[in-house]
Parts: sequence; C-alpha cells; structure tokens
Amino acid sequence: MNRDITQSRSALSPGTVALLVLLAFLWALCFPLINIGLAASPPLMFAGLRALLAGVVLLGVGLLLGRPVPRGLRVWAMLAMVGLSATSLGFFGMFIGGGWVAPGLATVIENTQPLLTAVLAWLLLGEALGPRRRLGLGLGFAGILVISLPRLLDLEGTGSPIGIGYLLAGAAGVALANVVLKCLVGRADPLMVVGSQLLIGSTPLLAAGYLGEGGISAINWSRDFLFAWLTLSLVGTALASLLWFVLLRRAALGRLTTFSFLTPIFGLIMGLTLFGERIGGYESMGIFVALLGVWFVTRGDVRTETQQAACRLAREHE
Repeated sequence: MNRDITQSRSALSPGTVALLVLLAFLWALCFPLINIGLAASPPLMFAGLRALLAGVVLLGVGLLLGRPVPRGLRVWAMLAMVGLSATSLGFFGMFIGGGWVAPGLATVIENTQPLLTAVLAWLLLGEALGPRRRLGLGLGFAGILVISLPRLLDLEGTGSPIGIGYLLAGAAGVALANVVLKCLVGRADPLMVVGSQLLIGSTPLLAAGYLGEGGISAINWSRDFLFAWLTLSLVGTALASLLWFVLLRRAALGRLTTFSFLTPIFGLIMGLTLFGERIGGYESMGIFVALLGVWFVTRGDVRTETQQAACRLAREHE
C-alpha cells in the first residue's frame, strides 16, 4: 500500500522522465514508417506482420536468456486480453481507422487514450486522480486539440462515423490493455509478457489479412517496405513495448500514460526536420500547452495534512 501511495504522489525521477520521453519519440517514429509500409502492403497484413516479428524476436531472446515461461491460467488469460485489446484491436484501429478519418481528427481521437487509461486506472486500480494529474491530463489533451486545430478546421471533410468508431475502439483497447499490463507487473518476465501478447495479438490480424487482403502475395517486398517493417517491428514495437512494460513498475499508470501527449509533438518535429514541414502558430501554442500538462504530471501532488496523516498510518500498518 505504501508503494502505491509513493507512486501516486511523489515526483517522477529524472531517469524515468528521460525514458518516457524516449518512448514517446519511438512511438512518433512509428507513423512515418507505417506510411512507408502501407504504400507496399495491405493494412491488416502489415499490422499483423509487425506484431508477429516483434513477438517472435522478444520470445526468442527471452528463451535464449533462459527466462521462465509465464505460468497459470489467470496469467495467460490476462496475456490474451492484452494481446487482443492492445495489439489486435489497437493496431486495427490505427491501421484501418486512420484511413477513414482526416489526420487532425484522427490525432485527437487517438489521444483520448491517456484520458481513458487514467479513468480506468482510477476505477479498476484505485489510482488517485489528484489535482495536478487532472490538470496535467486536461492541459495535455487541450494542447493536442490546439495542435490539430488547423486540420480540424479543414472543410474538405473529417471522416466517416465508421472510421471514428474504429479509432475510438483502438484507443479503448490500448487503455484497457494498459490496466491489465499494470496488473501483470511482477507476475511474469517482461520479455515473455510482451512477446506473448504480441504473438497472440498478431493472429487475428494475420487471419483477417489472409482472408480479406490476399495474404503475403499482396505485399510488394521492396527495399523500402523491408526497412519500414524491420524498423517498425524491432524498434517501434518490440523495444517500445518492452520499455513501456518496464516503466509500469516505476509509477502510477495514469501518470505514465500522460507522456503519450508528447508523441504528436515529436511527430511535428520530425516533419519539420525531415520533410521541411512548417510549425505554425497553432502548433507552437499547442506544443507549449501540452508540455505544460506533462510538466504538471511529473511533479508530485500537493498533500493536505489529512493525506499526509493517511500515508503515515499506512506505513505504520504495512
């Protein structure tokens, strides 16, 4: 109980913040790689192959290192839930829904995930939503809204209700999986947990790709596709997913997931440096607001005397 209170109230360490920033960068790196891959592959096949390769590599490394295979029906049920919600549903929403919805609206919908995760962590894990965390989440999401405003105001259409539903389902799937992953911390080895859920989650995607998209024969196995697939699978998926699971040991889930708001900011920076895109006034203002929200979350919540007394009481009865 004392550990939960510490995770919820204390400031995040510089090392944890640095790893979270790195993770947001890796997530942002995924989007240009996905665009490259989708030019040569049907979406579900590409998503399935991404998860399959990442899962096989992590499980292979785990077995070579002699890491124990997860045991127990409860643990495997939780792994299946994570795989089907985060990987199957999450990747489906990302790869399919994004093609039906304008980029600005898609960005906003995808960034409901930190809010959904924080609410689920409060409801299911009992994580406190202190004033700083509520303010940080609100500012982070407001920053994303401002960043996306120019594209949201585009009169050429925002997208279909089906696409919006896909994106919302994907965000909800990732949020639910984050809560289950938090419960898996300490129950099994990280390499085996992340590798197993990716392998489980790849199965429905690959099955749908074979049945509805023509399977592997529909892919143009060009040099660009191979580069995008390998980098996306090994760096953007295997490494990023493993890093996320390891970070779940360090702080409350609702605080960690707020750093997802940095992902579109890194995307803007990549567009500026790699593709010569401009960052306008709305984007600059949105970046500032989102960063302010993340800063609030890195700080510990201010405790009242009653909360401090409760913490002391918990330590005495631990």
